[in-house]
Amino acid sequence: MNEMTDGHIVTSYNNELNHLHQLVIRIKDLACKQVREAAQSLEDEDVELAGSVIVSDREIDELDVQADEEIIRLIAKRQPVARDLREIMSVAKIVADLERIGDQARRLARLTIRFYDGDVSPPNSRLLDDLNKMAAYVNVMVDDSVNAFDNLDLELALDVIRRDDQVSEDFRSALRRLSTFMMEDARSVGHIVDVVLGLRAMERVGSHAKNISRCVVYLVKGKDVRHKDLDAVKAEIIAASE
Repeated sequence: MNEMTDGHIVTSYNNELNHLHQLVIRIKDLACKQVREAAQSLEDEDVELAGSVIVSDREIDELDVQADEEIIRLIAKRQPVARDLREIMSVAKIVADLERIGDQARRLARLTIRFYDGDVSPPNSRLLDDLNKMAAYVNVMVDDSVNAFDNLDLELALDVIRRDDQVSEDFRSALRRLSTFMMEDARSVGHIVDVVLGLRAMERVGSHAKNISRCVVYLVKGKDVRHKDLDAVKAEIIAASE
């Protein structure tokens, strides 16, 4: 609970906002678990775990629907304005990003099944090194972005936005290394294409974490900083504080 959900004078309204807030935390925990286990399934060549990740994505989808229903009901019942409306709209956007993170984890898990549950020879483990590192990195970003929401922590939100540049750089570096592998062994092209799709999925997880952090800026400062780079976001925060 943050100072926004904690400060409403109507107790029942405050409880409803807090329930929505806790729903975000629950979906984040599930989404991070999905990314972590999808990467673990690749590292351990664990097809059963990958299948579990794919099935568990339904739980995130169901919570996404539940959150939408609660948001619509809350808007219709309370007709929120000002910061209450900003919080509800922020929650709607954050839940949508978390649901898409679950989808990206499912894509990663499908790679495990493709690589290790068939007649195709598995890839060289070196091809997967960058994938596992990126999955770990972006998962921390997701956790931090929702912690920034939970604590209304602008500094942490800005740090997550900054780290997305590192994700983009890591993605480009991984592509260069894969190109080298491909030149050394043309037979690995099929696996490399699959690994690139996995890397792209993890890059998108980082982008979703950045989107969540931008929602925190909107929630705290009332400034819409979608599609703006880090320097522009900082400028908007300073302008809103003056």
